[in-house]
Amino acid sequence: MARRESAGAGPGSRALIVDLIRSSGPISRVELVKATGLTQPTISTIVRRLIDGGVVRETGDTVATGGKPRTMLIINSRAAYGVGIHVGADALTCVVTDTRGGTVGRALVAGPGADAVLGGAEPGGTKGAVEQLAALHQDVTEGLGLERQSVAGLAVVGPGPVDVVRGGFLAPPGLPQWAGLDLADALAARLDIPVLVDSDAAAATVGEFWSRQVSRNRTFGCLYMNSGIGSGVVLDGALHRGASSNAGKIGHVAVIRDGELCLCGNRGCLEMYAAPRAVVRRARAVQGLADRLRISADDPDAWAFDVLARAALYGDEQARALVDESAALLAEGAVALVNLWDLDTLVLAGPGFVVAGSIYVSEIRRRLSEHAYTRDVHGVRVELSSNPRDAAAIGGAALVLQGSVAPGHGPELIARA
Repeated sequence: MARRESAGAGPGSRALIVDLIRSSGPISRVELVKATGLTQPTISTIVRRLIDGGVVRETGDTVATGGKPRTMLIINSRAAYGVGIHVGADALTCVVTDTRGGTVGRALVAGPGADAVLGGAEPGGTKGAVEQLAALHQDVTEGLGLERQSVAGLAVVGPGPVDVVRGGFLAPPGLPQWAGLDLADALAARLDIPVLVDSDAAAATVGEFWSRQVSRNRTFGCLYMNSGIGSGVVLDGALHRGASSNAGKIGHVAVIRDGELCLCGNRGCLEMYAAPRAVVRRARAVQGLADRLRISADDPDAWAFDVLARAALYGDEQARALVDESAALLAEGAVALVNLWDLDTLVLAGPGFVVAGSIYVSEIRRRLSEHAYTRDVHGVRVELSSNPRDAAAIGGAALVLQGSVAPGHGPELIARA
């Protein structure tokens, strides 16, 4: 049974009801009363407000119970649309989703690059970054024919750390000119919609939780791998954020004592050995491997890792050894994450899992079955994202929608408009 809320129609109760309809719908008002412990009048008030606001609709179906037929409720997929833009040095990915998490539009454009002069502005300036992001948002939403009032907001997500209060990235890899920019305020003024900035791992976690219609009763985790490695955990339907909304940096847990110096300042961090760029770096040092796979020093690490992963799947022993080593290290990180939070569900998301996701899933499942602290109490469901490459952008849209239609999950980040 879901955790009981106070018998009122406040944000926490609204979030609870939306989560239950999202994950369990179609569901009746009577079932909501039983599942939440809230009173019938409170449920009726919240549901009426949700219907009046267009967030929830009655299906037209009824269930006979021997008494008065029960009308069923579901989330209205067209209640609002969320927009997420995933920022990378090489590419910007924009995704639009409906209220139930279904993707309705996607665009991929060239990224600004570390040395680009954006929009005619100086490389370190806010103007060019804002114009590029705003243009992408407008091109996609206008191309879909969406009215501005139907868009709940925009989330710009990328590698952390982030300052979610100010609305900007502190040190985005490959984009030093974006460090310290007040992107959220500037974009909100430019587009006249709510805007937030968050980390890609946090966004991917919420996106997987939202679009999979996961119950808030589950202790849900996500491992995100792109250029680096991050994670996120959802507890009682809300993302665990930490003191500054930078929780889950499992890529910066040391796995090698006195190992390589990481950009974070520590040594031996997990992502220095298991992340795609680290695997590609070792591949280039293996005699003949890079030449055989036609991976040059100038190729982007993400592309080179996909090539390496594909070779591993097709039987190249040297490539497979490198990917297996990465998977073994990441599995150790997964065991730590599961043991810390007693997870029952773990999803792998991010571009790093696009090609070799099956290798990582298999190794993590095996390691958890042998080493998870609670392995004799319950299993851990380990799955691959259905869209690992776009998971962060989809998650950005989910962050917007969760804050818009189901406020009460924690810090409300959509405060700029």
